[in-house]
Amino acid sequence: LSVAPGFGEIAAPHLAADKNDGGAPHAILKTKFGEMEIVLFPELAPKHVESFIKLAKSGYFNGTIFHRVIPGFMIQGGDPNTKDPNKRREYGMGGPGYTLPAEFNRVRHERGILSAARTADPNSAGSQFFLMVNKAPHLDGQYTVFGEVIKGIEISDQIVNQPRDPRDMPLEQIGRASCRERV
Repeated sequence: LSVAPGFGEIAAPHLAADKNDGGAPHAILKTKFGEMEIVLFPELAPKHVESFIKLAKSGYFNGTIFHRVIPGFMIQGGDPNTKDPNKRREYGMGGPGYTLPAEFNRVRHERGILSAARTADPNSAGSQFFLMVNKAPHLDGQYTVFGEVIKGIEISDQIVNQPRDPRDMPLEQIGRASCRERV
């Protein structure tokens, strides 16, 4: 994930493969606070990784924000509704117009893990994702893990500790997103 500069904007993921990870694709998430590098797990969640890369390359994430931040838990983004400040009541409800089947795996929900957000239906994930800032074993085997932050995890701490409203929405927009390949 590559995020556009500025507080609250997530830039489109910057995607590239790294020979040290068996050629796994990487994404750079760039925020006002700095960048996070994420390695994606196509061998564990092929449909989720494929969708994420497709959406990122198309510019789908451009202009989206982190719309949910819960200290000690996670930060959530990827909702296209967050591109419009007038749709604040609809933040957390948007998606790409299709859903993905669950691809649960054995990776634990620990600090730095990238996982697919969904409704109560395990097969309802779309474009929304969350980054763990702490471990949450109750999510293990219940949500699809498809990546992990390998550099810059401390950036998520700054994001998650921003002031928020009673719905866990940051008072200030955090992380407008966009995507590009890592070089």
